[in-house]
Amino acid sequence: MDYQQKLAEKLTILNERGNGVLIRMNYIKKICADPKTRPPLLTDKAMEPAVKYINKKFPNIDFRGNIQNLTSIQRQKSEVLAATSSYYNSFLDVKEFRDHVYELLNTIDACQCFFDIAINFDFTKNYLDLIITYTSVIVMLSRIDDKKALIGMFNCAHEMTNGSSDPSYPRLGQMFVEYEHPWKKLAEEFGPHTRSVTGALLSLKMVYPRRNLPAEQWRSAQLLSLLSAPAAMLDPACCDTMACEYLSMEVMERWIIIGFLLCHTSLNTNQASQELWKMALRSGLYLTLIRDEVVNIHKVSEDLFDCIKGYSKRIADIKECREHTLVHSGAVHRERRQFLRGAMKELFKVLEDEPGLLGPKALFVFMALSFSRDEVLWLVRHSENMPKIKTPEDYIDNQMAELLFYMEKLRGLMKKYNHVVQRYHVQYLAQFDALVLNDTIQNMYVCPEEESVLLSSFISTLSALSVKQVENKEEFDLRAIRLDWLRLQAYTSVSKAPLPIKEYHDLAKVMNMVQFHTRMLDSAEELLHQTSELSILCFYPRVFEKMFGQSSEEMNMKRYLMAFPSVCSHFSLCGDPLCPEETEAMEKKSLRLCVTLLEQIAKLTSNVVLEICAEQCNLNDQLQPKHSAETISAARHRKQKKPLPKKGEVQKEKPGAESQRKDRSIVTNVDKMHLMLTELCSSYSLCSDFIVFDHIVVPTEFLISHLETRLSEIIVRMANYNQTTQEIARPSELLAGLRTYTASLHCLSSYINVDVTRLVKSVLLQQTQPLDSRGGQTITTIYINWFLESLLRQASNSVIVHCPTMHCFVNQTTDSDPGFRAEEFSDISELHALAELIGPYGVKFLSEHLMWHITSQVGELKKLVIENMDTLVQMKNNFDKPEEMANLKKRLTGGENVLKRMTIIGVILSFKSMAQDCLKDILNKHCPYLMGPIECLRDFISPEADIKVTLTVFELATAAGFRCDIDPALVAAISSMHTENTSIDEEYKLSCLLLVYIAMSLPTLALDPNSFYSQGHGGHNNNIHCLATAINQLAAAMFTVQNKNIEQHLKEFLLLASSTLLQLGQNVERVESKNRESVYLLLHMIVEESPFLSQDMLESCFPYVLLRNAYREVFKSFIVTLG
Repeated sequence: MDYQQKLAEKLTILNERGNGVLIRMNYIKKICADPKTRPPLLTDKAMEPAVKYINKKFPNIDFRGNIQNLTSIQRQKSEVLAATSSYYNSFLDVKEFRDHVYELLNTIDACQCFFDIAINFDFTKNYLDLIITYTSVIVMLSRIDDKKALIGMFNCAHEMTNGSSDPSYPRLGQMFVEYEHPWKKLAEEFGPHTRSVTGALLSLKMVYPRRNLPAEQWRSAQLLSLLSAPAAMLDPACCDTMACEYLSMEVMERWIIIGFLLCHTSLNTNQASQELWKMALRSGLYLTLIRDEVVNIHKVSEDLFDCIKGYSKRIADIKECREHTLVHSGAVHRERRQFLRGAMKELFKVLEDEPGLLGPKALFVFMALSFSRDEVLWLVRHSENMPKIKTPEDYIDNQMAELLFYMEKLRGLMKKYNHVVQRYHVQYLAQFDALVLNDTIQNMYVCPEEESVLLSSFISTLSALSVKQVENKEEFDLRAIRLDWLRLQAYTSVSKAPLPIKEYHDLAKVMNMVQFHTRMLDSAEELLHQTSELSILCFYPRVFEKMFGQSSEEMNMKRYLMAFPSVCSHFSLCGDPLCPEETEAMEKKSLRLCVTLLEQIAKLTSNVVLEICAEQCNLNDQLQPKHSAETISAARHRKQKKPLPKKGEVQKEKPGAESQRKDRSIVTNVDKMHLMLTELCSSYSLCSDFIVFDHIVVPTEFLISHLETRLSEIIVRMANYNQTTQEIARPSELLAGLRTYTASLHCLSSYINVDVTRLVKSVLLQQTQPLDSRGGQTITTIYINWFLESLLRQASNSVIVHCPTMHCFVNQTTDSDPGFRAEEFSDISELHALAELIGPYGVKFLSEHLMWHITSQVGELKKLVIENMDTLVQMKNNFDKPEEMANLKKRLTGGENVLKRMTIIGVILSFKSMAQDCLKDILNKHCPYLMGPIECLRDFISPEADIKVTLTVFELATAAGFRCDIDPALVAAISSMHTENTSIDEEYKLSCLLLVYIAMSLPTLALDPNSFYSQGHGGHNNNIHCLATAINQLAAAMFTVQNKNIEQHLKEFLLLASSTLLQLGQNVERVESKNRESVYLLLHMIVEESPFLSQDMLESCFPYVLLRNAYREVFKSFIVTLG
């Protein structure tokens, strides 16, 4: 008969079902209480009369007499039915669960089962768990305020749709009414079960007091220490009550307090019950029902006993226990946490050093985890509901990070060395447990058939285990043994059992040990979850973040901070298949919390790293040549024996003085920062990655991402660009600072395994683009804007002069001050630094910007050509008729404007060439083996090659910084100007006439006093020497687009230009000839710059003697000026 009751199976199934129902009730309470997730039916204004009416009349609702109050439901009955059916079915689950629990509890009472946690552990634990789960479900149900409205609306809609109420509604409604005051009703229900419940609870009187000890006694007993008895270090850790050793104290307190609330009569009749109850009442103020739902144990107990006669002494006991808790409990738990921090650290260090000890001492790991978890959960639930006391610091723990860290470390150690644990225990089970069990069975004087079959199967299964299974990495599954042991406990715990378990303590002891050892083979991870999962922290985000904040403020806790985000990997364990709706929200919440914590750790770390970099950058800056002036000046003073500075003046320290220390105990700011960096980086050693729900989280990636963002901002800030004043740092200064930052960042690799090279490359590559990955400005954009808006704009007004001799731009001595020295930003070293900073991508972006400015000038030039079209056509046709040309020249307008715009184009192209030359030098230094083939490919291209192929190769060469006969960027820019309104022939005509226009306008340059050629600069003071570059490159680009012969048209231009300039020689007395020689040099420059023209061509149309005389005149005036 007892075998047919299936008590073990029912307890297992109902406990699992009860947990699901409890989580479901908690979910319904949460969504109904939150305005954002509240069911729409309960927030709909039209439904308010119906909801009020249902709540008022519940459960006997008149559907026919008061139809006016329910019209809103009548109109939307199908929607109401669909919306409330899931809630209705969930409440039906509660009713069914209650019925099954009643039935099972009555069966257990009828069987007069024996319960003792030390003997039939699993049977007793399942029984007590079921009682607590059932109580929690009922209490949780009573906390759902909208339950009546939800099932009332469902039943109304059901009756309106089907013509009758749901069959389950009357009982469900009655249940809701009965449990308006859940504790009172539950206490009445459990009256008949007092004997069984009390018996089970009193079996804790040996286990609970032993666990509920102050830290001083733990310390004196050297609890959890493997070093306290070195001789016994290899002895297996075992005892008579293996599973009780890591049983959660919170679970036991829940059993005791709720159990004696339901069966309170034993408190008045049994002294042992009273003592156990008082001890549990003194341990804290709150008990967890589920997640963040707690019970104020003293208030609930007092309220219940207030309604019962003869319990005045118990009420006094409750008040006394509450006062004791308020005064002492916080300090007791604080001391326990302090002890556990040291004990956990010692245990981890020993086991990490000797992982082989995990086999015999696995029990120590689970005990340590369980004790620590109890203390963490106690602090969490009391911090959220902190009482008003004189010592609130007892409820604040700024060292929680360390405890969590070593919990995670021990968990990781058990997972890493799982094979070691398995290897030890598989031998233990086969070679010791099986033999002891066999001897125990042989000594039993009675063994019924059913029990005999089970015990024999235990021995045969254990004996069949071997080490080879571990070596072959076979999956173990010994759940059948554990379930059979639970069945055997149930069979032997009933009254008048043929084999009463209470008389065979040795059998219970052996089987409880076997049960633990089998779990080490196939469910060690499940046991880790049971003893150390902290998923409840997901429901206390405020407390969790507060603990993190408090720990992050302590220097010696920074190395443990990674434990907080790592704990988020536990959060996926708190769900249940009965409530799949909450999974998505919990996933988002968990990830958000995890990311927030990781971001904060990354921020702390990156701040320290970048502070160290900034300090190193400042030290490096002191070594820059610009700071040497003071030192040189002081040296001259000493040499000339001039008076020393006055005593009041502070002498500046030399670079390196900060490293001189007479006493090592003197701690500098850099020392402190390196210490903090060491601490923070140590936290990353906890784990390389972890999983939160289905997401793999890599903590170092957050650090790299944060460093990337901050470094980008710092690089831009180091440029010191002020858009208003147009001030900016020199590229060489920025490059020096950047190199210091890069070198300092590499020190991070010695602390933590991160790829700093990848980080720096990513940041610098982004800086070569117009915008970085976040859409922010880069140094490429900043410097391009500055060179265009400041330097080239001033150069176009001749305030700054292009100096070919020194390959830079220099300031002109004029009244208008540009506000900066052009050579400090445009000499070779600065442009090398710029090319190093912005790279080929940045130079290409610079080129595109310059082309935009050139096309705008070309557009204006075309307009001027169109205005003078007729005159220019006649000039082109009559250039060999001096009289007609003289008349036509008078009709030509805007010549100065044309030359001005061509000069601007020339200045822009000269700057572009300088930038490209510097880029070529930089690339030759970085990748010479790549540059050689590109140069060969460029030189291989012949004039007869297909123009598309030519341009493609030239584009590659230009990107590498090589100069090409035709500028592909300029070709693309000119080509983009072509519109549908103009044909190719018209464009060609405009191009030809533009060259005529330029040639005819050249003599006017002699009128400008700034057209003087300076030998020192190697160019003219008004930048007209840049016309050579402009004419050659613009003509090549235009005629390439129009597919015409470049050389032929440049020859024609040279002929026209020579003709017009030769006329300057005829005006000896006129002012026009003032800078005639300087203008003559332009022709020579045009030919020198051009890959299409030669000196022979020039000599054929312009006498070389004139050029020679022009050079002599120009250089003679230069010498005279020097004299």
